[in-house]
Amino acid sequence: MRIFTFGETVYDIIFKDSQPIAGKAGGSMLNTSVSLGRLGLNVNFVSDMGKDTIGDNILDFLTDNGVSVSYIERYANRKTAIAIAILNERNDAAYTFYKDFPENRLSELKLDFKEGDIVLFGSFFAITENLRPALFQFLNRAREEGCIIIYDPNFRKPHLHELEMLKPLIIENIGLSDLVRGSDEDFNLIFGANNASEVFEILMKKGCGSLIYTANRNDVLMMTQDHIVVKSVPVIKPVSTIGAGDNFNAGIIMTLVHNEISKKKMKHLPVKIMENILENGTSFAAEVCMSYDNYISREFASRYNNK
Repeated sequence: MRIFTFGETVYDIIFKDSQPIAGKAGGSMLNTSVSLGRLGLNVNFVSDMGKDTIGDNILDFLTDNGVSVSYIERYANRKTAIAIAILNERNDAAYTFYKDFPENRLSELKLDFKEGDIVLFGSFFAITENLRPALFQFLNRAREEGCIIIYDPNFRKPHLHELEMLKPLIIENIGLSDLVRGSDEDFNLIFGANNASEVFEILMKKGCGSLIYTANRNDVLMMTQDHIVVKSVPVIKPVSTIGAGDNFNAGIIMTLVHNEISKKKMKHLPVKIMENILENGTSFAAEVCMSYDNYISREFASRYNNK
């Protein structure tokens, strides 16, 4: 099974107590892609970046970690995006971004989807105006070809003032998806929803029949039209929460691949598979929180490579 992840490429510079402590290739879908690559899965990262030294280094890093870079568009005389991530006392991050993109993005890329492929997209990348035409075309084609489509809205407070304009795009993304994975904060900001049942009802009305609902240190829950599965989250003392949700997504996708789940099977997942999805998702997220890396370690990945 091939995996396509659509998302922004940034270089994360991480600060703690006013001091830079780490620099990492980042971006939500890049983080997921690296973890999937370390698991030995066939992952294709769809993104764009500048033709600069940082961009060169990120491409080398992706290739070294088993991620295909065939669908990355690069722009001459442009700089790769930088993200300043400042960790608070709980080691949660607040971001400031520095971006240098052209007006038209991903307009030259050609993708050939096949039935059985898995597509992951989300974050602000999925609702960015100058990306929308290309992304919407890709997603529609993936849906027509029978791909499993997973959406992670990853919506944050700094964009709340734009919600009236962005909400129709988020709803459109939900309608294109087979599974939505988001946090309680995401759904409260977007819809004013206070629990998973409220969110699932909204998703069903928009055309999506599967939800994974995370709530930071509280239980994680998966709902489909057939079943509800709840799992407790391991108690840890995180070093950094950057990449936790992204690697939960990696755990979801790995489980789908290992169990050879098709788009048709997605509609009626058995409880055992749902439990496995939540187990792997929480395990991957916890692993990433224990270091300043945005992705699971190679040692951790090796536990799953032969399963």
